[in-house]
Amino acid sequence: MSRELFDDVDVSGFPDDVLNDHQKYEHPLVARYATKEMSAIFSPAMKFTTWRKLWLALAAAEKDLGLDISEEQLQQMKDNLYNIDFAKADEFEAKFRHDVMGHVHAFGDVAEKAMPIIHLGATSCYVGDNTDIIQMKEALKLVQSKLVQTLGILKQFAEKHKDVPTLGFTHYQPAQLTTVGKRCTLWMQDLLMDYERVTYELENLPMRGVKGTTGTQATFLELFNGDHDKVKELNVKVCSLMGFDKWVSVSGQTYSRKIDYHVLSVLSGIAQSAYKMCGDIRLLANLKEVEEPFAKNQIGSSAMAYKRNPMRSERVCSLARYVMSLPPSAANTHANQWFERTLDDTVDVILNLLVNIADGMVLWPNVVDKHVREELPFMATESDSMSTFRTVDLALRKGVKAGGDRQVLHEAIRVHSMAAGAVVKGEGKPNDLMERIASDPLFVAVHNKLDQLVDPKLFIGRSKEQVEEFLADDVNPVLEKESEHLDKEVVDGVNV
Repeated sequence: MSRELFDDVDVSGFPDDVLNDHQKYEHPLVARYATKEMSAIFSPAMKFTTWRKLWLALAAAEKDLGLDISEEQLQQMKDNLYNIDFAKADEFEAKFRHDVMGHVHAFGDVAEKAMPIIHLGATSCYVGDNTDIIQMKEALKLVQSKLVQTLGILKQFAEKHKDVPTLGFTHYQPAQLTTVGKRCTLWMQDLLMDYERVTYELENLPMRGVKGTTGTQATFLELFNGDHDKVKELNVKVCSLMGFDKWVSVSGQTYSRKIDYHVLSVLSGIAQSAYKMCGDIRLLANLKEVEEPFAKNQIGSSAMAYKRNPMRSERVCSLARYVMSLPPSAANTHANQWFERTLDDTVDVILNLLVNIADGMVLWPNVVDKHVREELPFMATESDSMSTFRTVDLALRKGVKAGGDRQVLHEAIRVHSMAAGAVVKGEGKPNDLMERIASDPLFVAVHNKLDQLVDPKLFIGRSKEQVEEFLADDVNPVLEKESEHLDKEVVDGVNV
């Protein structure tokens, strides 16, 4: 029956005349995960209107410096910055086999009087490379804004849980206690370093400027009859009109692709921080200590209806892994730029997800406390058993002060700890280390103080104070400086 059912079913494709609106592949990094804001920055509309603004800036600066360009020509260009006929541009590109000249002619069609002076003295990289830099700058601003939002939300979580004791882990084995808030500050510290790197790139990102075909500015020197000062001023004027106070001092045809590498390295750093944070959340979710937001009708698994998978954190980690792979490609592109040039040439959604996760992250303090209590008896005997440790084991210290032999007491604690561990692991019973010590006459001097040994807050060191100091000294100055970003509405939902 099943074979007959499938006799006329094409299992390897579909008819040409069905689902016509869905037959073209869309890259999921754009269609599913790119935010509206970032997609707009790298959209054709942004790219080609920026080309026109660059042509207008060049013509306006050339007029200021004495070239025969009329106000009418400039006004026509300005009036048609956003009047782009993309179909016409495609026709011209097909005719001339050149994308820049296709858009020069499409611009000239609507700004007819300006046609003779559009792109005057420029090379394709004047619009191409400068637009790339402008798009990078706007994208970095968006990333910076979302970093600030992420830090602002994590600050609230860290502050709220700054003194909630929780198990620390080294090698993913229980270690000395920390607090939930202190662990959060470790995530924040990474993101704060990323914010500083993004800010540095924004403050120092140079425009390519007006450099000419191979970077010598020869065509502009000819236009201005050998006047070097005017050529230099032309570059300054154009960069200033486009919002830049820095430009590359020298270039070939393109700006140095080292800039791409630096920017991608910063984005890779953000991806690393996000992966670390969400990796921790995934592990904590397995321990049932923390949960990321879970929508009312969200399905955790198509097969296992009870599951609450940390899908947002998983998504962050997979996207972050992709971003972390990008800098080597930019490094190879830069390394292979022969002489003046050759043609070898999605972090903000990760930050959107981090904001969403942090804003709705749920802590289950009773589960956290249960895990702490299970391990605390061991810690109560191991923390500070030697003076080189951060604290001294109260049982050992008091026992020694009461006249006991430190080495004998240390060995007794070791034997009791191993026996208690065998009970927990081998028999599945609760940790009975404190009961063992309470019945051992070697520790009679501290029998009435054993309850003090298992107060979790005695084992968190300066975690609470460290959270308060970190937020006050490192985080708050950034949030105050960038306060306008904190209330910005995220325009995209989160696809899990």
